Amino acid sequence: MIEHIETVIVGGGQAGLATSYYLTQNGREHIVLEQAAQAGSVWRNERWDSFTLITPNWAFRMPGAEHHGADPDGFMPRDEVVAYFDQYVERFQPPIEYNARVVSVEPMNSKSYRVQTSGRTFKANNVVMATGFFQQPKMPQFAADLSPGITQLHSSAYRHPGSLPAGAVLIVGSAQSGCQIAEELFQSGRKVFLCTGSAGRVPRRYRGRDIIEWLHEVGFFDLTPDQLPPGMSKFEGIPHVSGTNGGHTINLHQFARDGMTLLGHLRGAAGDKVALAPDLPENLAKADQFELEVLKAIDGYIQANGLDAPAEEMPQLRDGYEQPLIEALDLKAEGINIVIWAMGYTFDYSLVKLPVRDEDGFPIQTNGVTSYTGLYFVGMPWMPSEKSGFLLGVSESAQHIASNISETMHR
Repeated sequence: MIEHIETVIVGGGQAGLATSYYLTQNGREHIVLEQAAQAGSVWRNERWDSFTLITPNWAFRMPGAEHHGADPDGFMPRDEVVAYFDQYVERFQPPIEYNARVVSVEPMNSKSYRVQTSGRTFKANNVVMATGFFQQPKMPQFAADLSPGITQLHSSAYRHPGSLPAGAVLIVGSAQSGCQIAEELFQSGRKVFLCTGSAGRVPRRYRGRDIIEWLHEVGFFDLTPDQLPPGMSKFEGIPHVSGTNGGHTINLHQFARDGMTLLGHLRGAAGDKVALAPDLPENLAKADQFELEVLKAIDGYIQANGLDAPAEEMPQLRDGYEQPLIEALDLKAEGINIVIWAMGYTFDYSLVKLPVRDEDGFPIQTNGVTSYTGLYFVGMPWMPSEKSGFLLGVSESAQHIASNISETMHR
């Protein structure tokens, strides 16, 4: 039996819930299909125990329930984020169907789509793909070539130091998750080897304000892909910084000074051996340069607007450049029993049976609106700007999509 409904939202995370909120406000019929047993499953099931948001609480901007608590400059821990989404669902009662994994979306005719789950079939005038950026944990194919004696897990499966077997740890990836997990494990007494990438670095605070507040005010989060600084791509890892312990800066050079072993990119693996690129200096230089460019932009903004923000000289650490370049590592000899893949995620929209993906698999759209009437995307960054994929900007994107649907259905 085919069920008829005006709009199907695929995904019950922050983007799906935000879109549902605005459709409800506009009086539009819809259903949210969520493959997990609860809303906000990524926060609930794919973040480590000590995880906190790296954006301050004031940037938590889910529609109808923006953060107005007593600690706007604090950083919400994982359990509070999960509780927030539970309360959001309880308060707004979105029409959400759990354990409903969508397997295909295909056109039925020029005005409707067939949305197929494992147990139900919907005919919808509109489909909103709200599955977001964090879909498939990314791991290289050569991970299968590592010795079976090595424990391997993606960063989304890491929970706390005590959850891992004894031994040293190799972490692959130096963006947000990789650096925070590396720091926690190192501080717990583990010997840590960190494969670095090209992710940038920003200080937690600069010239009297949190860095997120500056970046928001300067307009960094409003940049579109064509406006990004030279050398930065839209798929670059999120710059490393932390919200734990009140928020603090993460610096690869400080890691080196403290005794962590920094490495270049991981190129391959077989048995107990891994091959490494000799690009540690280049990766460090990219992180250093990223910070310089960000601070330069903030300084220019302060000067142009005559703001009262005392000048600040950031420490220029160089310890990482003093580390030896290691191109091969014997895991067994180094006592490494665990590899944590902190390489981020891939997105997969292949369930949409229309040519709506570019060569990178990214949706072809304008502000989330595709050229196919009634087909939309929400919850991804760069639709149109970086913030559209995060709590800071998802509300704006969802409102735009819901308004477009409402206007179309009124015609």
